[in-house]
Parts: sequence; structure tokens; C-alpha cells
Amino acid sequence: MTEAAELPPAPEQAREVFGDRFADAVRYAELLAEAGVQRGLIGPREVPRLWERHLLNCAVLSEVVPEGVTVCDVGSGAGLPGIPLALVREDLKITLLEPLLRRTNFLSEVVELLGLDHVTVVRGRAEEVMGKIQPVHVVTARAVAPLDRLATWGIPLLRPYGEMLALKGDAAEEELKSASAALSKLGAVETSILHVGEGVVDPMSTVVRVEVGESPGGVRFAAKRAKAARTGRARRRR
Repeated sequence: MTEAAELPPAPEQAREVFGDRFADAVRYAELLAEAGVQRGLIGPREVPRLWERHLLNCAVLSEVVPEGVTVCDVGSGAGLPGIPLALVREDLKITLLEPLLRRTNFLSEVVELLGLDHVTVVRGRAEEVMGKIQPVHVVTARAVAPLDRLATWGIPLLRPYGEMLALKGDAAEEELKSASAALSKLGAVETSILHVGEGVVDPMSTVVRVEVGESPGGVRFAAKRAKAARTGRARRRR
């Protein structure tokens, strides 16, 4: 193993953030640094900064997720931000949604190894699972797609008055501005940019919050959602 691929010790902030789950967070970091790299889920250059740039950067998202809600992590990949969020918040019911088999295999192994009973792994694309998974209170995402495209996948999975929380970088404000028309068509009623992780990560994590009204996905998805609900009821009666 090259020096660049060596996992550094966990910073003191990780003990504070993960608490009783700190040992599990360390194990997850080790899995990312080993199997994650071997399977091509993360690049070897990311290993030295796994804690600050990935695990802690994602875990602090918990600051803005309400208590006891359902969450769908769209395009979960290697489990970011879904797994760090699950380690910090056992009150949440989290679905890790990912279309690629090699990634869902890895996610399932991590969930079983770490005993994350409140986490479910689902293989599929967001646009394919409407009606197959229950609408959620919160959709999360990180490094999946530009905001306008991400919103077309994530917002239709929300319950009425739910919210999408997207971890973004320095261009968050610009992305939000350029996506405003698309977000309105998808039923967004309010948007904001949040900064979380003060004293934990530097720079703080940037989160774009998109809140929806009574019709997540807008008019375009209303009929599709109703049809999916009718199909689901018909299947249950059989």
C-alpha cells in the first residue's frame, strides 16, 4: 500500500461527533480505505482526507435533519452521506438508494457489519422507485449531479412538505440561482443555503435546502404518484 493510501488516525472531533458509534465510524473508514478503493468506490487519493472531507463533512448534516424522520440518500455510492448520518442519528429510518450492483453490495455489507438496523439498501434509480418505496420526509445527496438534475430525481421521492438536503461546494449559491426555475416547477416553495459543522470541519459543510409544498415533483409527477399508489393498493389486495 502506498503512503498516499494510508488512513490517518481519527481526529478528536470524530470522537465527539460519533460518540458511542466512534468504533463503528473507524471501521467504516477502514472499509472505505481498503475495500472501497479496491472496488473503485473511492479514489486512493481520497484516503488521507477521508475523515475531514468525507465522514465528518457528511456527519454534520445531522445538524439540520429533523428528529425521527424518514430519509432517502439518493445516489448513495459508497454510503456518503447516508452511513455517517446513520451512525450519528439512530432515530432516523434511512434508505440508501443506489443503482450500481457493486455499490449496493458494498453498502449491504457495511450495514450488516456495523449493525445499522435502521438502514435499508435499495438498488435502483430514483425515477424507477416511485411507488416502490414510501415517500420520505427528507432526501439527501452528495456529489450526485448539478442541483437542477438532482432535484428531478430527489424531489418526487418526498412526502408533501418534505425537504431535500444537498451537500454542495463553493458553487452552491450559483447552482441554486441557475436551478430556481426548475425547482419551482418541481413544487419547491422555499430554498436556502446552510453552513453546518462549526468547530468540526473547516471549511464548514455547505447544504442547499429545498423545501416543497403539497405536491412534491409538481404537476408532472402528481398523476404518476397517484397511479403508483393505486398499483400498490391493487398488489396488496391480491
